[in-house]
Amino acid sequence: MTIKQSSVLRGLLERKKIVLRPLVCTALQARMAEATGFELVGISGAGSAAEIFGLPDAGLTTLTEMVENTQRICNAVNIPVIADCDTGYGNAINVRRTVQLIIQAGAAGLFIEDQVAPKRCGFVKGKELISIEEAVGKYRAAVDMRNELDRDVVITARTDARTAVGGGMEEVIRRVKAYKEEGGVDVIYVEAVQSIEEIRKVRAAIDGPLTCSCQAIQPYPTLEELEQLGICYTVGVGISGVAHFALWNMLVAMKQQGLDPWIKWMAENKEHSVGEFQTFDLVGFPKIAEMEELYLPKEHLAKYNKSMGIYDPHHGKK
Repeated sequence: MTIKQSSVLRGLLERKKIVLRPLVCTALQARMAEATGFELVGISGAGSAAEIFGLPDAGLTTLTEMVENTQRICNAVNIPVIADCDTGYGNAINVRRTVQLIIQAGAAGLFIEDQVAPKRCGFVKGKELISIEEAVGKYRAAVDMRNELDRDVVITARTDARTAVGGGMEEVIRRVKAYKEEGGVDVIYVEAVQSIEEIRKVRAAIDGPLTCSCQAIQPYPTLEELEQLGICYTVGVGISGVAHFALWNMLVAMKQQGLDPWIKWMAENKEHSVGEFQTFDLVGFPKIAEMEELYLPKEHLAKYNKSMGIYDPHHGKK
């Protein structure tokens, strides 16, 4: 019997041990996270806007676009995926449909934030908040729709009150208590805390799973420190930037030196787990060959003996 990914996520939270959760933007990034042993991934809304559309995280991506990306990522892996649902793409009524579509896309969990739409990235100035009453209504709507579809799906309430207009720690505490007690959410997520002490204040104010983005805290807390603070899983740990650095540096080098940097990189990384054609293994080319053997007429398989290629999906890249 197949175990639901939402149930797996519930189990991770019940362990009461912090989960290192990388943020991904594409199905390939999610597969790489799974292949390297991670138990959980989150979808970055800001990263998806930049990586897929070349847009800022300013409320420009649509529900349809984010549902499609969520579905692609969930279909690519066998670990739980937590989706970024921005502000829910409308009022509480819209939130019901957002939650419905995101769950149907395969997400094991999701979060909705309390910003005014159009929102902006949590680290960007100029954020504004909806009222607590409106936010609570959104979270209640999200929980109700979740309960109709799959009670194990984890609903997270994110507050941007720490750095928004009229915000501060007092407002954060007011909101997280309301979202937990009146909204009925499973996890509280505080965006842009400014210190370890602020995390402690939130932790003292509420029970249950808590997470916080910590980019404003320097030095960045270690995983062990975050676990001691009572954080259930990491947020804000985006991996796309690592690739962006490498791509930028390679493009600059190629512009200056021609093909030489690329040729050198290919030679040096030929045996890497995702070097040259090893990525074909990761995305499932060998499985295609297995299914061809299972389903296609024998005469169709003769193509492998009558053609040439550096990569043979029957054997993978050696």
